Amino acid sequence: MEILVCVKRVPDTAENEIEVNGSGSDIERDDLVYSVNEWDNYAVEEAIQIRDNVGGTVTVVTVGDDESEEVLRREMAMGADNGILLTDDAFEGSDGKGIATLLKAAVEKGKYDLILTGAQADDGAGQVGGMLAAMLDVPYASLVNKIEVNGDKLKVGREIEGGNQEMNEIAMPCVLSIQTGINEPRYVGIRGIRKVASVEIPELGAGDLGVDAGAVGAAAAKVKRVDYFVPELGEGAEMLEGSTEEIIAKLIEHLKAKGGLK
Repeated sequence: MEILVCVKRVPDTAENEIEVNGSGSDIERDDLVYSVNEWDNYAVEEAIQIRDNVGGTVTVVTVGDDESEEVLRREMAMGADNGILLTDDAFEGSDGKGIATLLKAAVEKGKYDLILTGAQADDGAGQVGGMLAAMLDVPYASLVNKIEVNGDKLKVGREIEGGNQEMNEIAMPCVLSIQTGINEPRYVGIRGIRKVASVEIPELGAGDLGVDAGAVGAAAAKVKRVDYFVPELGEGAEMLEGSTEEIIAKLIEHLKAKGGLK
């Protein structure tokens, strides 16, 4: 089975103190630590497990600048066979539709049975997987937390409202957006990272993909961020500060005072 996994380089919330910049247009990105998007990491692990069970290859692809190559190498160290970097100044500022357009072009340059994305990334929109499937005119399932291969079809479990589980049969080729918890992503060690450090990763621009540069990027974006801010505290709201232990202690005191705990 030929599997393509779409990944993204995002700020690591566990390693950074995220703050809004002075203009309110974005977060402060200077000196941030970046890593692969958490949902995408689960998608890569799932792809590797499927490949190990039925054979084939796993390719990871990302849209970004030269620094985005690091997340491709990290996922290759994890077990992916190949990486593809979609990079071009024309791609800067693309909205969800623009990103899906670029990924569609990358898919069409190969012959993939299964395309995986994370359920969402740092923007929280959760839209690229569905857009990509629509552009490719293939079946799609979101919030997938179980995959079983059955010939040219997949049995797919989805997490739905109320904690319930839905099972579907879906024909390939298809696009699936993966939910966290579907598996336990493996540890990536220094030895694995060194092993792929010198592997050549092809870089594809607008011309290579056959994409009109005017159809992607900031100029073509139909969705633009106009403001970025931390919501003001509502009346009666209180932010608990301190260490984790101190915050827990304060929360327990508040709950007892309000009758929530006895």
